[in-house]
Amino acid sequence: MKNYIKTIFKIVEKDLILELKSKEVINSMLIFSLLVVIVFSFIFEPGAEYKDEIAAGILWMAITFSGVLGLNKSMINEINGGNLNALLLAPVDRSAIFFGKVFSNFLFLMLMELMTVPIFMVFYNINLFEKQFIGTLLVFIAGSYGFSVLGTLFSLISVKSKTRELMLPLLLLPLLVPIILASIQSLNIFYFSGSFENASKWLKLIGVFDIVFTCVIYIIFDFVVEE
Repeated sequence: MKNYIKTIFKIVEKDLILELKSKEVINSMLIFSLLVVIVFSFIFEPGAEYKDEIAAGILWMAITFSGVLGLNKSMINEINGGNLNALLLAPVDRSAIFFGKVFSNFLFLMLMELMTVPIFMVFYNINLFEKQFIGTLLVFIAGSYGFSVLGTLFSLISVKSKTRELMLPLLLLPLLVPIILASIQSLNIFYFSGSFENASKWLKLIGVFDIVFTCVIYIIFDFVVEE
């Protein structure tokens, strides 16, 4: 177990060092997410009340599509120069390499959200954390982890395809519907009422999604790589 965790940390460390040098993944995700947030902010009339009800959906749409862009760029960096093949030949558990990539993508996604969410709240004039800080933070963390674990798997599957930019969203987005829906509903409940009780069923759905896909991918990852 010690070597397993050490391998995960080494993969994350490698990705963070490469990203600090190039800033390619973070910059592309951040620019795209801000474009979505800013462009959609102009469709509302000043003072429109319905804006608050759909704002969480716009935010998660920005997170989802910029996340897909980041997944593509992150995995292409591994394919260029045969880095991924070299990693898979290393005498370590292959699933540790996979979860190292998952946590790298998770950190990139959280960094992008850390910069996007404050700008989103300014443009839409809402405070998502006003009534329930911990619950709202939990939604972003758990939702982003679910996105990262499933997205990393499908970016690995689609990266060698000539149409990978199209293939990844086609494969990934339908399976992400439950976690995106649950994250939007949870954010809306926390924003309007701050009630953990009302949001509990959606939080449970996010938790089940994260646990089930983490376990399933851990079990089948060797088979996926061989195929």
